[in-house]
Amino acid sequence: MTNTSTRIVVGLSGGVDSSVTASLLKQQEYDLLGVFMQNWEDDNDDEFCSIKEDSRDAIAVADIVGIDIELVNFASEYKDRVFAYFLAEYQAGRTPNPDVLCNAEIKFKAFLDYALSMGASKIATGHYARTDIGPDGKTRLLRGIDESKDQSYFLYRLSQYQVSHAMFPLGGLKKTEVRRLAEEAGLPNHAKKDSTGICFIGERPFREFLNRYLPKEPGPMLTPEGKRVGEHMGLMYYTLGQRQGLNIGGPGEPWYVAGKEIEKNELIVVQGHDHPLLLKNSLEADQLSWIADTAPVPGRYTAKTRYRQADAACELVGIENGIARVHFTEPQWAVTPGQSVVLYDGPVCLGGGVII
Repeated sequence: MTNTSTRIVVGLSGGVDSSVTASLLKQQEYDLLGVFMQNWEDDNDDEFCSIKEDSRDAIAVADIVGIDIELVNFASEYKDRVFAYFLAEYQAGRTPNPDVLCNAEIKFKAFLDYALSMGASKIATGHYARTDIGPDGKTRLLRGIDESKDQSYFLYRLSQYQVSHAMFPLGGLKKTEVRRLAEEAGLPNHAKKDSTGICFIGERPFREFLNRYLPKEPGPMLTPEGKRVGEHMGLMYYTLGQRQGLNIGGPGEPWYVAGKEIEKNELIVVQGHDHPLLLKNSLEADQLSWIADTAPVPGRYTAKTRYRQADAACELVGIENGIARVHFTEPQWAVTPGQSVVLYDGPVCLGGGVII
């Protein structure tokens, strides 16, 4: 089959990454269709909501690249599959990563299903990741070449079916090259800043946003010895390792969140970045997901317990009753329940699970 007979549906978000993705694929003469996903409707007129601006940018890019674009609404799927989980995790005192679930449930499930129904063979996104075929004939997920932008961490929950139907044209490029290509192609968003904040919801005052959906439950801030040093606004507003926003006065080193006593509604805080309670040599994870659809054998790997983290040498000790146990060579800082631990074998992202 030639490229011209292969239909690819590209997710156009209005950002520079997805725009360059479309431009590159168009140059390769694929039968290309753009789709802008609207996945949030609660406050479209909110000052922090960028859906209107993003959709205008996506339409402008499609016009310049020379492809048709459709606006598709997955708001119901987003609310049921992602946002409900997001709220439940915060209410339970954990810190979820909505980008991980958003990729698995919306971009590579709802969107993928839609694209295949439109006759596409694959979908393309602007993620900084790569794929190849491993020795066993299965599709592997690889890190992006640009280490500072690699997004394989957010894609670890993709199944073999999902990753085998995905294209990541930016995986071999650095962000600076993507900006340059966007400008050379005359794309109007070549200098647009990268999106931040909650997946598909955007950047907004977090506490105020969360308080719309979950009630505040203030309680005491305590040292590990039980001394009261302040009051928290609600456990959902804090994450392990957090320093800002604690408002604890007095002398000595800065204060950090080190733990949560959920049943007592107590926030445990400590002084000093390297306090022993902030360091862990091992963790357990559930909700396991593996790119190859089968778990890796126990052994030596590297892992990340948060996106902006250097790889840490570790051992996958074993998996029992759906729970993986990982031991680290060096203590890890602020290992946070609700976040994800993702395992790597060199450049290959194996998968991972949710820290418990």
